[in-house]
Amino acid sequence: MGQYDFVTLDVFTSQPFGGNPLAVFPDGRGLSGETMQAVATEFNLSETVFMLPPPEGSEAIATVRIFTPVAELPFAGHPNVGAAYVVASQVGIFGREAGDGFIFDEKAGPVECFVDRSGGKLQTSITAPRPLSVGDEIDVETVADCASLDSGSVATKAHRPAYVSVGLPFVTAELASLDELARARPDAAAFARGVERYRPTDSFFSLHLYVRDPSDPSSIRTRMFAPLSNIPEDPATGSAAAALAALLATLDGPDREQRYEIVQGVEMGRRSDIVATVSGGRVRVGGPCVPMQTGVLTL
Repeated sequence: MGQYDFVTLDVFTSQPFGGNPLAVFPDGRGLSGETMQAVATEFNLSETVFMLPPPEGSEAIATVRIFTPVAELPFAGHPNVGAAYVVASQVGIFGREAGDGFIFDEKAGPVECFVDRSGGKLQTSITAPRPLSVGDEIDVETVADCASLDSGSVATKAHRPAYVSVGLPFVTAELASLDELARARPDAAAFARGVERYRPTDSFFSLHLYVRDPSDPSSIRTRMFAPLSNIPEDPATGSAAAALAALLATLDGPDREQRYEIVQGVEMGRRSDIVATVSGGRVRVGGPCVPMQTGVLTL
């Protein structure tokens, strides 16, 4: 085995100790999937990323594997934005130059990454690997129970709560007000009942709640709970933000580009600022990152 360099970043923030923390291993060669999972469990962040050389003949700059504390994910937003930042910071990886854009090879499909170096500041964004997919509806009572709210807190005028995905599924529901969003608390027992009732084929049952600003519908506040993945609350969830933006674009006008500014993590004291744009049925999410730590894992 040996020693493995890692870095940590706060993603979707320009302030240290904001956004969503992420650990990135720029070279995970020699680590088995089981060991990667054990390392992610040890770090106990929302996600930990391991980068590997891309398949031979691939256009990708690297293969990216993403782990929560309990499972591997086919795709996720903030890990990709953070990993792209690491690659862009070191101007490439595995002998390939980053330039202004590159591709990650992932289980959900190729993920396009974009680099913005304007104004002397580095920012990265990524395009979700899949178009919008809307799955089964989830009853209002289950959503409310999972968030420790009354069923009247869930708004259904725009759409019913449902599984929404652009690479990773989330139960997505609109709430009636910011007060209701602030009162929400994850109930792990209710989440377990939801899994038992709906039996998702991928075993994920993560709840993404949002409220739109009545005076500016492009301004959105969100929270995301996933206690069954050992993530009681996530300060920034790029894949959920991307799925939400894709869903709202179908309601707001799919024939033109839509831009949404999504704020998450306020209730946790880790504000995250996510910009999502939807055009031609594809969604891009991005934002700033702050490097925090460098270290070496010895096994």
